[in-house]
Amino acid sequence: MSPQQPTFDLLAQAFLLLRSAFFGENATPLTFRLRDKRNTQDDPLDERIHKLLSEGFPAGMICIKAPGPLITPDLVIMCSTLCNGIARGVLASDVSRIAAVEVKKLERTKGGGIARSSGMDYNTTPPCGTVRVYDQGGHALDIRGFYLFVCQEAVRGPTGRYRLTALVLCDGDLLNADFAYYLSIVGERTKEIGLGTYGDGANRSRPMLIFANPLGAAELDGKATLVHPRNDLALQSPLLRHVGLIKRRVTTGGQRTFHCYRLRDDVPAQHRDFELADPFPSPTRQVGTQPRGRFRLEVRPAD
Repeated sequence: MSPQQPTFDLLAQAFLLLRSAFFGENATPLTFRLRDKRNTQDDPLDERIHKLLSEGFPAGMICIKAPGPLITPDLVIMCSTLCNGIARGVLASDVSRIAAVEVKKLERTKGGGIARSSGMDYNTTPPCGTVRVYDQGGHALDIRGFYLFVCQEAVRGPTGRYRLTALVLCDGDLLNADFAYYLSIVGERTKEIGLGTYGDGANRSRPMLIFANPLGAAELDGKATLVHPRNDLALQSPLLRHVGLIKRRVTTGGQRTFHCYRLRDDVPAQHRDFELADPFPSPTRQVGTQPRGRFRLEVRPAD
């Protein structure tokens, strides 16, 4: 392969592998096993996804897992020979060469809906269609960011058996395209120290971020879908079928359009492409935070 001429889209390759690994005919969820979690930060599903991609990718394509907990993104997929010696500006936009994947795992409510459908926690890192990693010299390298949302459900019977009942691999720009904001949050922040009566307290001033959850859209639940910026991906990857559009209104004006694809065999013959406008539910939010829960006692002190 020439380093100047990428031959395939990395996200299309990843999506097809994950679809085949976790779903059977007609997108029926397959049962799989996961080892037990060792600690809070340990995630066996991330480990399994890394293994599936590493073993399933064609020659020349690799999947690298984050080297430790609390490091984002979870995975980087790349063709090394298509990245070495290539300008940073090219690597920042060409998903045929390199891209990041962050894994977001959700569950279902007792009623069967997707939990946190109206917005999910992204902890201290906002989602973004561009994310920052670092090259072997320790210099910042900005690359395209994608997000893998899955709904994982336990299967009745022996412990450790699960299935995915929804999967969306989407362009991070679907969630947020403001890279400057992303950098303002993930960069170094100032702590308050010397707090409290004895001066040994500290306030880490950590942001806790909430953004959209694509699985909250009914059209994406219960299926395996790739949401991509390109409108011609099926020409390059014939196993894919274009199934619809998602349009998101930008607060500063205009809109962004994203293209939805599924495995061609999963799409009914009578399917008509959908067009969704801002389909992700979002609650009415207020600037002020809610106070801590109140501990009420059956006591009436004197005023």
